[in-house]
Amino acid sequence: MSEVEGTVIGHRDGHGFLRRDDGEPDIYLSPQEMRSVLHRDRIRVRVVRYDRKGRPEGRVLDIVERRKTPIIGRLLHENSVWVVAPEDRRYGQDILIPKNAIANAAVGQVVAIELTEPPSMYSQPVGRVTEVLGEIDDPGMEIEIAVRKYEVPHRFSPETLAQAAALPDRLRPVDKRHRIDLSDVPLVTIDGEDARDFDDAVYCEPVKQGRGKSAFEGWRLIVAIADVSHYVKPGEALDDDAYERATSVYFPRRVIPMLPEKLSNGLCSLNPDEERLAMVCDMLVDPHGEITAYQFYPALIRSHARLTYTEVATILSNTRGTEAHRRHDLVPHLIHLHEVYRALLKRRSHRGAIDFESTETQIVCDDNGRIEKIVPRTRTEAHRLIEEAMLAANVCAAEFIETHKHPALFRVHEGPTPEKRVTLQNYLRALGLHFSLGEEPTPAELQAISLATKDRPDAAQISTMLLRSMQQAIYTHSNSGHFGLAYEAYAHFTSPIRRYPDLLVHRVIKALLQGKRYHLGGGAIESTAATAPAAKSLRKGAKPAKPPASAQDAALWEAAGAHCSANERRADEASRDVEAWLKCRFMRDHLGEEYAGTVSAVTSFGLFVLLDELFVEGLVHITELGGEYFRFDEARQELRGERSGVRYGVGSRVRVQVSRVDLDGRKIDFRLVREGETDALVTRARKSPSATGASNELAELESRDRAAKAGRAKAVASRGSAAGKKTRSAKTAKTRTRR
Repeated sequence: MSEVEGTVIGHRDGHGFLRRDDGEPDIYLSPQEMRSVLHRDRIRVRVVRYDRKGRPEGRVLDIVERRKTPIIGRLLHENSVWVVAPEDRRYGQDILIPKNAIANAAVGQVVAIELTEPPSMYSQPVGRVTEVLGEIDDPGMEIEIAVRKYEVPHRFSPETLAQAAALPDRLRPVDKRHRIDLSDVPLVTIDGEDARDFDDAVYCEPVKQGRGKSAFEGWRLIVAIADVSHYVKPGEALDDDAYERATSVYFPRRVIPMLPEKLSNGLCSLNPDEERLAMVCDMLVDPHGEITAYQFYPALIRSHARLTYTEVATILSNTRGTEAHRRHDLVPHLIHLHEVYRALLKRRSHRGAIDFESTETQIVCDDNGRIEKIVPRTRTEAHRLIEEAMLAANVCAAEFIETHKHPALFRVHEGPTPEKRVTLQNYLRALGLHFSLGEEPTPAELQAISLATKDRPDAAQISTMLLRSMQQAIYTHSNSGHFGLAYEAYAHFTSPIRRYPDLLVHRVIKALLQGKRYHLGGGAIESTAATAPAAKSLRKGAKPAKPPASAQDAALWEAAGAHCSANERRADEASRDVEAWLKCRFMRDHLGEEYAGTVSAVTSFGLFVLLDELFVEGLVHITELGGEYFRFDEARQELRGERSGVRYGVGSRVRVQVSRVDLDGRKIDFRLVREGETDALVTRARKSPSATGASNELAELESRDRAAKAGRAKAVASRGSAAGKKTRSAKTAKTRTRR
């Protein structure tokens, strides 16, 4: 049987998987095999068997590398034994803590620990407390947990802070050299009300293109982007920290920035009425939305106003209203921006770019960081206007780099895989929709399906399936276009304050403007390339042959792309984790209450329902659907009762009751409420709210938590107090898998 290396991905139920370095399908690891390893360890396994579906199962041969990052969890004291229950249940085992290694932590507090003894087949891991984060209910604790749980870098190095502090507070004459002065051009920033860093400014004016009778009216569109590359140089501490983070991470009420505040909110932020350095994409757009010419150049700009989306939308809807009067000198330019946006939008439709309408939400928190309400985020013409301007600049950046045949990071989004295409085709046929999809579907084909079905009752369900058919966008040096936007080449150029790939694109464009080549390198980037999985696949003891310069350069770009893509996913996961925790905490105050909702997803084990009023999603388990067998129809994405014929699919309208909230597991359970059913709990709550209702449900939940703790105490009782003294019996205690 073959031997394979990879990374352990634990599962809260006790088993796990090996994520292979070679990208092949994951290998299953049984609970017994998981006893000696932990989530995110690097191991080597041998495939020992295949199940009935041909999926491989492995046996652990060797621990290649133990994960050294801290583990976050709650400190518990049970039967004279100190343990930490990891917040991330994928670790699968609690960590024994000797009595003299708890530092100054108290029972129930959230702590960070490091392992002093790894797990084995016959003993639990042992660790020591390295940091006390505080109480679980402290404001912002969910964010402190998430940044450590997902290993989000949240502290800048002393060298980075020193370098940022040494930067000037304002522009110097030397900074303005060799730049085109656009300070008199009325560029404006348009962002959300809560934005703090402004990395793009826009301006538009009508121009006549061509000569004589063939001349036609068009627009000059200027997109000015903060010139971060002027301050953040390759190989310096600022650059190393920025690369390690790769992106800013956004949480409710808090941002973990990619760059120190002096840059992100100061020198690089295009604040109104302040001179700033920018990289400019200057474009000519014809009446059909075609970009007929463009150029890039470094410039000196001065934003003439900081506008919000709401403000601009109000002005565009009424150019003679109060807001328009207050900004009367900018109104003509905003009208021109709106005109070029309409032309670009027309071109977008002609390309066949996919444009699905979806409801985005915004979490509004109180002063303690808890959810006050969740509201839908309204997309206005102003949002779309800025989006189209940024898309235009991004596609020009990609085309410019492609024309010069220079390596860079492209934003690549590929179309459906053959398997996903077949799944989508079967789903459409099951609905009686006979749309033709080619062997390699085009964006126009998917957009045509979306437009043709937009008035159907199940339009939301169809849009969801169209979205799921597509692959995830990534950063890579191999350009294969952007499927969703229907671009042959696309790169990220417009947000270098918060995205590292944009900073790299700026450096490449600057080098090309100077007639040079940009060579990717520096400590952090070269370190990433050296530790990439491909570099580890060499035979033990063999010396890698030095690749030719072009191949070496390509390897560095590919490693940088993989790193930025992975950290983008990490940022998304951390943000979702915090939002899920906040929503669970929010829903604990709504236990027992009923709401109308829409089925947002269907699985073999139940329905996910999105509540209309609260915009919170939870699970109706299949056992809550009634006393009959429900069969999952994968083609139709629905559950169907075999006796009654009742069907639940994406888009189905249901009424549910909030029945359970699992704060640790970030899960909310609903119970289906049938028409005409009067819930006894709600009835009692109305009669005597002080003694019954949701408060009793909460009490019941807390009672279950106490019972679970009692069970945990009983499980560890057999170890005795000797484990707390870090005797050898602690090492040989039987491994206990968490619930």
